[in-house]
Amino acid sequence: MTLTARPLRLSTVSADFSAQFDARLHWSADTDAAIESRVADILAQVQAQGDAAVLDCTRRFDGLDAPNMAALTLSQAELQAAFEGLPEAQRQALASAASRVRTYHEAQKRASGESWQYRDEDGTLLGQKVTPLDRVGIYVPGGKAAYPSSVLMNAIPAHVAGVGEIVMVVPTPRGERNALVLAAAYVAGVHRVFTIGGAQAVAALAYGTASVPKVDKITGPGNAYVASAKKRVFGVVGIDMIAGPSEILVLADGSTPPDWVAMDLFSQAEHDELAQSILLCPDAAYIDAVQAAIDRLLPDMPRREIIAKSLNDRGALIHTRDMAEACAISNRIAPEHLEVSSQDPHRWEPLLVHAGAIFLGAYTSESLGDYCAGPNHVLPTSGTARFSSPLGVYDFQKRSSLIEVSFSGAQSLGPIAAELAYGEGLHAHARAAELRLNPVPPMRETP
Repeated sequence: MTLTARPLRLSTVSADFSAQFDARLHWSADTDAAIESRVADILAQVQAQGDAAVLDCTRRFDGLDAPNMAALTLSQAELQAAFEGLPEAQRQALASAASRVRTYHEAQKRASGESWQYRDEDGTLLGQKVTPLDRVGIYVPGGKAAYPSSVLMNAIPAHVAGVGEIVMVVPTPRGERNALVLAAAYVAGVHRVFTIGGAQAVAALAYGTASVPKVDKITGPGNAYVASAKKRVFGVVGIDMIAGPSEILVLADGSTPPDWVAMDLFSQAEHDELAQSILLCPDAAYIDAVQAAIDRLLPDMPRREIIAKSLNDRGALIHTRDMAEACAISNRIAPEHLEVSSQDPHRWEPLLVHAGAIFLGAYTSESLGDYCAGPNHVLPTSGTARFSSPLGVYDFQKRSSLIEVSFSGAQSLGPIAAELAYGEGLHAHARAAELRLNPVPPMRETP
C-alpha cells in the first residue's frame, strides 16, 4: 500500500473554519495516570534511598547494571576523548555551532543580564543585582535518540550566565554512549556528567544523592516520564518548561519553491506522530504545489511513516484571504517555530507578536535555528509563546532588588509607607517606617 500524507485542507472563508481549525489545533498535555503514578513512586524512592534507588532504576529501565555511581560518572578526560575521536567534519561542525550559540548568548547577556543602579534626587540608591545560579542540571536524551544540539542549547547559556556548576544527565541504555553528545558536553563546558536518565535522574538532580549534587534548576527535553518528573519537582527546584510536541507554522506568499516548504513541514513532522506542521498561504494554487511536493518527496524520507502520521493527524494546509489574515491566525496559534517564507518578510514581521522563534525569508530554514544559527532552540510550545520565551541566559540568572534609602529619603517615603501600612492593618510595618522620621538622630557612622 502506498504511504500518503494528506494534511487537512482548510479555507478561512468556510463557515465551519473555526470549528475545524480548533479541532486540528487541540492537543492535551494531560499525562497518562499510570505514568504519573510510576513517576511519583520513582521520585519517592530516589528521595528516600538516593544512589541505591538511582542504580536500581538504571538497571530496570536502562538495562545498565552498574556496581556503583562512579561507574555512571564521566570524567572530563572521557568527554575530551569523545570530542577528539570524532571525524574531522563533525568536530568542525560542533565547534562552529557552539561558537555561534555562545556569541549569541553573550550578546543576550550584555543586553539584558547586567546589574544596574541609580540614585534619585534625595540620595536613595535603587537598582538590580543580577547573579548566576549556583548549580544547574541539564537533561539530555541519550542512546540512539541522541541530541548533541540540546547539549549546546542548554549548557552554553548557563555557562555564559556564569553558573558555578553545570551537571548533565544522559541515559545510556545498555551502555550505548553517543560520542557526539559527550563531545558536545566537552565543547559546551559541562562540569559533571552522569550516565543516568528518566524520572530517577530528575529526582537525583532535584533532591541530591551521595553522588549527584542537588541543583537549583533543571532544563532540557525528555519523554513523558521526564516531563512528569520535572512538573512534580517544580518548587523544590526551578524548571525551564513543560514542552509539548514540536510545531512549525509556515506563512508563505507563494514565492518560495514548494519543495522547500514541503521539506520544512517534514522537518518537524519527523520528530514524532504528535508534531504539528501547518502552512498558511493566500495562494490556493501554491498550496496545491506544496501538496504535490509532499507526495513526491515523502517516499525518500527515512522517517516517512512518522511524517505521514503527523501530517495526516495534525497537519493542515490553510488557504487564507491574504497574508495579513495569515499573520492574525499565526498569532492565534502562537507556534514554537514560525517561518515567514516571503519575498518581503520584514513587511509581515511587525504583525507577528506570538512565536517562540521567527525565521525570516526563504533561505532561513527552521533547521538552521535548531543547530547552528545562534539563538536557542529550546522554545515554548502548545501556544505558550503567548506568555513565555526561548531558553536563554536569563533562565540561569536571578535578580535581587537593591534599595539603600538615605536619611532624606526616609523622611519622604516614611509617611507614605506608614499610611498604606495602617490601611492594611499592619501596624508594625507602619511604626518601623515612622521610627526613622525626624526627630530621629542620625545613626553614628561605623568607625
